[in-house]
Amino acid sequence: MDDHSNAADHSPAGEQRDRWSAPTTRKRFLKGAAVAGASATGLGLLAPAALAAGEEPEGSEATKRHEHLRDLTILGAAQIAEALAVTTYTGIIENATWFKHIAPSSQEYITAARQEEMSHYLVEESLTKAASPYSVFYYPEGMFTDAHTTLNVLCSLEEAFIAAYIVGVRDFSTVNLKMTAARILGVESEHRTLARVLGPEVPKRFGGPIESLATFGGPEESVNPANNYGYERTLLLPDIKAAVEALEPFAVQSVAEKAGYDVSNGYPFVPFTPTLPSPLGEFNSFKG
Repeated sequence: MDDHSNAADHSPAGEQRDRWSAPTTRKRFLKGAAVAGASATGLGLLAPAALAAGEEPEGSEATKRHEHLRDLTILGAAQIAEALAVTTYTGIIENATWFKHIAPSSQEYITAARQEEMSHYLVEESLTKAASPYSVFYYPEGMFTDAHTTLNVLCSLEEAFIAAYIVGVRDFSTVNLKMTAARILGVESEHRTLARVLGPEVPKRFGGPIESLATFGGPEESVNPANNYGYERTLLLPDIKAAVEALEPFAVQSVAEKAGYDVSNGYPFVPFTPTLPSPLGEFNSFKG
């Protein structure tokens, strides 16, 4: 490990990393946005999708309506998170100064992750019947110029996505939706580990090798081994609102500015038709 790995970083990028790691800037994420999105799409829209997936809700009408609203809230939150993920991977590919200087196989991982996140988004959009209410995202200073900032944010976002899908596994009202959340969760877990693999590959001239990366809401951890979890972290999220609150600075300009993010550069979410790395990994149905 280079000497600079242990030295205090007082550069602007280093200060931004510290600011981003502070608990106050990881609070709130699209608070009410998921609920607003659910209200805009209507309570009845999820029911046909659930029925098409092969499940008929049980219970009283009031219970069904409550479950549909909860399902839409979780789906809306996940949809916005996937739009953020697509935008993040697109930004790395198009703007990160270090991206073309890592191993070709690692570049392929980033490219594949972008395709996978877009596929997740489209599955969720097929259920909400609406586009993401947020189409521009914001990042800390140095997000695409400082590799350490990039990977800190990326790993932490993936942890947040994983925890949000764990909420889905627990709180969705149908088995098919629970299974879908679990299937997406598995891929997000791959993304977190592979992002940690990139740290030691970053060339010295771009601040590498990076031997420790952030966790969501905690200190940096060694990237060795990259697959350091026996069980994914739940982040103790009580509900999906707690998950969406944590990512608000990435999506709401006023909150991003308050958090010290770079609001002079908003990065648009640009949907596309994804091509997954293998046909075996394509989404065939809600049943698997």
